[in-house]
Amino acid sequence: MIDAKSSQMSDTRIERKYFVTSLDTRELESIIKFHPALFQEIYYQRRVNNIYFDNCSFLNFRDNIDGSQYRLKVRIRWYGDLHGEIVKPVLEFKIKNGLVGWKSSRTLKSFDIGPGKLHERIKNVFSMSNLSEKIRELLALQMPVLLNSYKRKYYLSADGKFRLTLDTLMEYYRIIPSQSNFLGKYIDQDSRIVELKYAPNLDNEATNISSYFPFRVTKSSKYVSGIEFVNQL
Repeated sequence: MIDAKSSQMSDTRIERKYFVTSLDTRELESIIKFHPALFQEIYYQRRVNNIYFDNCSFLNFRDNIDGSQYRLKVRIRWYGDLHGEIVKPVLEFKIKNGLVGWKSSRTLKSFDIGPGKLHERIKNVFSMSNLSEKIRELLALQMPVLLNSYKRKYYLSADGKFRLTLDTLMEYYRIIPSQSNFLGKYIDQDSRIVELKYAPNLDNEATNISSYFPFRVTKSSKYVSGIEFVNQL
């Protein structure tokens, strides 16, 4: 289990995800704009980058595929340019117990993903960062396996209860720790992911909001999709 000491814990929330291929980005933005919940864009569009970790048995991947009750994703997240110096990276543990999820975060030292073995570079970042012994023990069993990057827009309903994100232009890169950096790139220009995020006590209201979307909730994980995509390369 992840300890909360010296970390930033997010509030519990439920996410409804919609993996959309039948509508283009402009059509989706129009649906969001004219939704009765009056979603408004609250932040500038930015690029989100993640390095995902798993153990040698890909336990986190298999738990997500199997729909296990307790699911964990370990990642480093940063915003802006994919390459070059990574400023203000954050180590995140994304945890789900059933439908309810939350995140626990730790700040890391800045680093870059230039030439050289990424695994060794990240190990040095962990050693220089202020992490608890329990976290270090967990990370010792994890290795970087996937990098993904996408553009994200952020929206908030007029009553402030519901947040929505729209992800487009997704890229996936395979990582093999024993080799230098990335061994392939998969670009997914046809898929868009909409996520509706809200407190667990608002599930009934969320059902009403979802009813106005011309697409269905899907079991969607960028980590799972990314691993499947890059293994086709």
